[in-house]
Amino acid sequence: MVRREQRRVPRSRGRRTLFRRTLFWLPDVLVIGLVLFAFAAWNFDLGARWGLLAPDPLTQPAQVAAPAGLDLPALHAAPTVAKPLTGAQASPGKIAKAVRRPLLNDSRLGPSVAVRVDDLSTGRVLYEHGPRAVTPASTMKLLTSVAALQTIGPATRFDTTVRQVPGSNRIVLVGGGDPFLASKPTTRPSYPPRADLVTLARRTAIELRKSGTRKVRLSYDDSLFSGPLFSPGWPGSYQSEGVVPPITALWVDEGKPASGPGFVAAPSRTAAQVFGSALARQQIEVVGRPLSRVAPKASRQIASVSSAPLGQIVSRMLLVSDNNAAEVVAHHVGLKQGKGGSFAGGVSGVRMALRQLGVPLAGAVIHDGSGLSRQDQLRPATELGVLRAAASADHPALRQVLTGLPVSGFTGSLAHRFDTGEQAARGRVRAKTGTLSGVHGLTGVATDLDGDVLGFVVIADRVPAAYSYLAEAQIDEIAAALGGCHCRT
Repeated sequence: MVRREQRRVPRSRGRRTLFRRTLFWLPDVLVIGLVLFAFAAWNFDLGARWGLLAPDPLTQPAQVAAPAGLDLPALHAAPTVAKPLTGAQASPGKIAKAVRRPLLNDSRLGPSVAVRVDDLSTGRVLYEHGPRAVTPASTMKLLTSVAALQTIGPATRFDTTVRQVPGSNRIVLVGGGDPFLASKPTTRPSYPPRADLVTLARRTAIELRKSGTRKVRLSYDDSLFSGPLFSPGWPGSYQSEGVVPPITALWVDEGKPASGPGFVAAPSRTAAQVFGSALARQQIEVVGRPLSRVAPKASRQIASVSSAPLGQIVSRMLLVSDNNAAEVVAHHVGLKQGKGGSFAGGVSGVRMALRQLGVPLAGAVIHDGSGLSRQDQLRPATELGVLRAAASADHPALRQVLTGLPVSGFTGSLAHRFDTGEQAARGRVRAKTGTLSGVHGLTGVATDLDGDVLGFVVIADRVPAAYSYLAEAQIDEIAAALGGCHCRT
């Protein structure tokens, strides 16, 4: 048996091997240590705690040391020059003095003059005078506008469409309640832009030619709206004297004839005739006369044009006090609220929307969306509640009610007014006009010379006929007195 001698490794060589192994793992250990330190420094903000970080000049400019040799003066806090504004600042006493000055008690305004001024941000009543309820006239459009934007939405558009019955050459022009649908394109830019029947006819002809159709039978469908064509709250003379057109879901040029005053007797049929003529110019033959028929459910849409967004429609309606558009918009509110596209449905829909917004409706009598009815009655608190809702940051969709109001002395129905009274108020008052025989009023917003925003209502609804122009001027002066007032306490 051969005995093997155990080999011994020299001690010095073993130490060298251990050293090499240590050097091999050292980089990994250092990297892991640096990562752990960086995490701890970031998580516990060690640089700031140990004073190792220099102040950031963007976020800590006051802590950045001045360059060497630069001697800066010591900084002190600026002294207070005025008390901070908190809450409503307008003085009821100064408001009273301002609105009484323009002959508020002049007998020529008649025996029924309602005035109320509120702080628009808080709803605090600053001044109140006269009867509890008055005839609102066209200031009623503020209620319709707010209700429409609240329920339908400012971005909503109304489509006028053409539908074709399958397997036939029958097409139906379907009204979608576009209040500004035009008979032809405008020759210059307009606000808001108008959809038109010439464009619709061109699009329809393109689709018909694709299927080889060159001859059609045309019907029209205005069934979106229902009920009477005129409000039961209007006098019969409105129809006979052409004060307002029959309210339908299909018309062109708001029911106005191609020439002459007044309105056409059958706006829907007239729109279909205009559309048929436009089709003929596109080499599509229309056989027979357009007939009133509801589009069958099996029909398919082949062309359409869309109105401007509702927010723009409302702005225009308020700017020029468009009665016809107001009634169409009110019918849409009734439809959206499930009350039907009629005068009664519109009134119910508007009331529902205003209640949802917290607008007080006590004593309100409403027969239409435009304020043409002399039977309409509103309290100033209701109109100011509408303005306050429109101004609230909680309801941004209603903002176009305020921005759409005419500006005193500059735009819309106030462009040629406010030429008397406080001239400093020109441009500082936005208001909706309200005018009927014997009724003159303004409801809107005034920003006084101290920057306070005041909501106001001024309506005289029993003005003697001989003093109509005087009453209008005096009501302007009352509103101007607010805009030209240093009314802060």
